[in-house]
Amino acid sequence: MPARHEEIAEELRRAIDREEYTVGSLLPAETELAAQYAVSRGTVRQAVASLTAEGLIGSRQGARRVVLAGRRSQSFAELRSFAQWARAMGREATGHVVTQERRPATAEDAVRLQLRENTTVLHVLRVRGLDGEPVLLERTVYADWISPAVETIEPDCPSVTQRLFEDTGLVFAYGEHVIDAVAAGAQDADLLDVRRTSPLLRVRRVTTTREGRPVEWSDDRYRSDAVSFSVHNSIGNNALARKTAE
Repeated sequence: MPARHEEIAEELRRAIDREEYTVGSLLPAETELAAQYAVSRGTVRQAVASLTAEGLIGSRQGARRVVLAGRRSQSFAELRSFAQWARAMGREATGHVVTQERRPATAEDAVRLQLRENTTVLHVLRVRGLDGEPVLLERTVYADWISPAVETIEPDCPSVTQRLFEDTGLVFAYGEHVIDAVAAGAQDADLLDVRRTSPLLRVRRVTTTREGRPVEWSDDRYRSDAVSFSVHNSIGNNALARKTAE
């Protein structure tokens, strides 16, 4: 028989999967959950700690816990960070910053981040890995208002999303993704340990707050032998849109 806190943790996971608690929403307070499940607050804390360790919820000192992600396979109806996705598979997310510098926003940066051209933004090139093996390059441009918080994060932080929530309360709520294939150039090949011209899965994305304010835009390139995406749709709900190549 599983311990009571494990049962409660599983019930909360299922509630998150059913979107009874959506991404960005608050979990009930400990006292409410304790009353709901007829257990002590200590038992509730144990259950919630499991979800925090899995990256499903975030916890800040003195604040209610916020749902950060669903738990199962990645879908295009759900926004999940690389670290959250890795943990859901039982893998360890790793990463390190290759370059980080402030630059004037280009015309593309300005459009994607809804900023004036030449506003100072932060460009970060980061290598991400699964269990230490490089599988992803992230070329991310952060908006001026969040850049100072990003710059304070240590270069090998496994989850920038989680750290920004802990430090600032920021929740990445919505994302728009464009997916295509590209050939690895010299830098991509070197950092991902693949041959030059090897096929890479590219995901260009813009991420915003719940209010629709752009936080970042990124050109993410995955090794094709390491990562794949799946899409689940129906006649009434289709999260995938087909577009011609740009």
